[in-house]
Amino acid sequence: MYVQSILDTKGSEVVTTRPEETIAATARLLAKHRIGAVLVLSGDAGDGDDGRRVIGVISERDIVAGMAAHGPGVADMKVSDLMTRDVVLCRPTDTIEDIMTVMTGRRIRHLPVVEEDRLVGIVSIGDVVKQRLDETAMEMDSLRQYVLAGR
Repeated sequence: MYVQSILDTKGSEVVTTRPEETIAATARLLAKHRIGAVLVLSGDAGDGDDGRRVIGVISERDIVAGMAAHGPGVADMKVSDLMTRDVVLCRPTDTIEDIMTVMTGRRIRHLPVVEEDRLVGIVSIGDVVKQRLDETAMEMDSLRQYVLAGR
């Protein structure tokens, strides 16, 4: 099974922000969508970039760490001040097993999915678990049908 199969099921909508956005606005975005992280995208059509290149990720953890380090003034800081810049990415053609290994080994809960360096979706650890549970249920059902047919 491949990452593309998860995107086919859940869709490719991704909540994003820009590096110049404030932390306060980003916190509201996280709360509004009830999510733990947003991707930070670069550029716009005016500078030759289509604005779909992932340059960072900012999570609730990043914001909490920023509050601990900078106090209440963190709300007025820019996303670029706190975002994680070393973003681990995956591709639609990566296997579910491969991304499970990456997510577990790197302790990552979200992997942006890119094609030719452009964002096409995101998968979470919850998406991966759901996919694996669905696969297991299908396998069990197939085995059950096989056993019943042999009677």
